[in-house]
Amino acid sequence: MIDLAALTGLRAVATHGSVVAAAEATGFTPSAVSQQVKRLERQVGVPLLERVGRGVMLTSHGRHLVEAGEQVLADLERLEAQLQHRADVVTGTIRLVAFSTAMRGMVAPVARRLLDAHPGLTLALDEREPWDAVELVSAGQCDVGLVHRWGGVSFAVPEHVTSTRVTDDVADLIVPAGHPLAGRASVTPHDLLDVGWIATQEHTICRQWLHRMYDGTGRPPRIAHVSMEFESHLALVAAGLGVALVPRLGRAPLGPDLVAVEVTDPVPTRLVDALYRRTMADSPAVRAVLEALRDA
Repeated sequence: MIDLAALTGLRAVATHGSVVAAAEATGFTPSAVSQQVKRLERQVGVPLLERVGRGVMLTSHGRHLVEAGEQVLADLERLEAQLQHRADVVTGTIRLVAFSTAMRGMVAPVARRLLDAHPGLTLALDEREPWDAVELVSAGQCDVGLVHRWGGVSFAVPEHVTSTRVTDDVADLIVPAGHPLAGRASVTPHDLLDVGWIATQEHTICRQWLHRMYDGTGRPPRIAHVSMEFESHLALVAAGLGVALVPRLGRAPLGPDLVAVEVTDPVPTRLVDALYRRTMADSPAVRAVLEALRDA
């Protein structure tokens, strides 16, 4: 009989391209993943991985096993969700990944209440970028993923993954208290042509939105400094090094040195979605997590 846990490990290697990356995604050690694959090879009697240079790749047998096993794993996941739905029990482990501000502003405030309300439920939390969340949910390495997208900036979600809106998150212009714009009730991108931005890295979702926000102004945003964390953006703005566009979700109190100014035309809005596999649509645990996140 094929070991389903080992099959899941082989699928992780196929998805992430290496034993090390598969281990990181699944929470196992590389040695444990290797042992899973070796156990699977003993069970089926054919080689599933072959060494290529310093890495490994799936053999044709391994690829066939992963492709054929996908449906088996999906059917078992659907069956488990349906049984729990019939029994109306919230139980099991939900692996949830979320981007940093959602982890602070949504997950942390409700996790304890959720666990207290459902003693049979376990949460495993992991902070990841949205594109990682899509990949992990799609590959079965996590159960619920929180992602964000700005306006028309979006990313592809596989057909077997469901996306449901959790909340909308508005971002504000953050300026030092003495900044000329600090006294304004609102600003538009045309008011921001000469400011120096503290922004996330190029090719990030937030950076793409900042560039789109300037559509129609005839000029791109002027990037003064680059930082990945919004908390660092606030510190750099407080030091007088520029301005930043910082979402309200998970944002720390600004204090007396910083001022938040509304931005209009367009309003910078992040759409926060929860992703889960369609095979888990009937899962009471997934539903309980989604309801708690919406309430947050």
